[in-house]
Amino acid sequence: MRALIRSRLSAVIVIFLVVALILPFWVGTYVLGVLTAAYYFGVFAMSWDLLFGYAGEVNFGPTFLIGLGAYTAGIVDSRYGWPIGWCVAAGTAAAVVGGVALALPALRLRGPYFGLVTLVAVLLLESFVVVMSDLTGGEIGLTVPDVISVVPRTNYFIALAVMTLVGILLTALVRSPFGLILEAIGQDPIEASALGFNVSKHKLAAFVVSAFFSGSAGAFLVFYLGTASVGSLIDISVGAQVVIGAVLGGRRSIVGGVLGAIFLITAGELLRPLGTLSTFVVSLVALIFIMLVPSGMLGALLYRRDRT
Repeated sequence: MRALIRSRLSAVIVIFLVVALILPFWVGTYVLGVLTAAYYFGVFAMSWDLLFGYAGEVNFGPTFLIGLGAYTAGIVDSRYGWPIGWCVAAGTAAAVVGGVALALPALRLRGPYFGLVTLVAVLLLESFVVVMSDLTGGEIGLTVPDVISVVPRTNYFIALAVMTLVGILLTALVRSPFGLILEAIGQDPIEASALGFNVSKHKLAAFVVSAFFSGSAGAFLVFYLGTASVGSLIDISVGAQVVIGAVLGGRRSIVGGVLGAIFLITAGELLRPLGTLSTFVVSLVALIFIMLVPSGMLGALLYRRDRT
């Protein structure tokens, strides 16, 4: 059964990549722009799923890591004019350092308190960005002088490559011995600890990996958008979008987060004419789907035949 599921998953991934590769030659720049942003959100969702789906820790503040990576890269670029590659590296490093500084005390907490700490961290970062407006641009936003490319198709393929690479690395990680231990910890940390596994160290490692990919994707996103703002990168609603995308795509699936993120971003754009009502409609559809299909979009694709 597991081999059958993996074969179906491989088929879904191959079909998706083939469609994604030929799509830029058939659609306009607007669609490419929407999908480019959706691919980066797919990285955010996959990174979040590693921590929640496998380690069993609910991170209510994924935008803390995203924001650290994005703003650090943007500030370094605007202040010092570093090459984009070095700026992305700086943003990734900042997200990892900030993630470790947050996770070390937070992982000692039990129950919902870890999630509350991550949520407070987002509020603190948001306040810092607003208060330190001379450095961060405040509520207006930080304009980044450099962009990855002005060619929509190039930006699209870069985002697709980043998302694909992260998906491959995270999938390989969760199928490794480390991933199996992490999954055991997420299901029963007490029993895993009794078997001799260091629960805290494995959860910290998962948080670091999640921070690494979230921060790097946040930095890439800044150089695609050309700007960094609280509303587009740090706001709690952005974090909720990442969480919903991961759960909607399929918890403990990694690549399912890509499907959820693409659905949320594209559906939000299609319903934009509805104004503020679009958020309500998209959220309602996502809620109904999650309630009816707890395994998520990817689960529905993989298990459809088994149910019938």
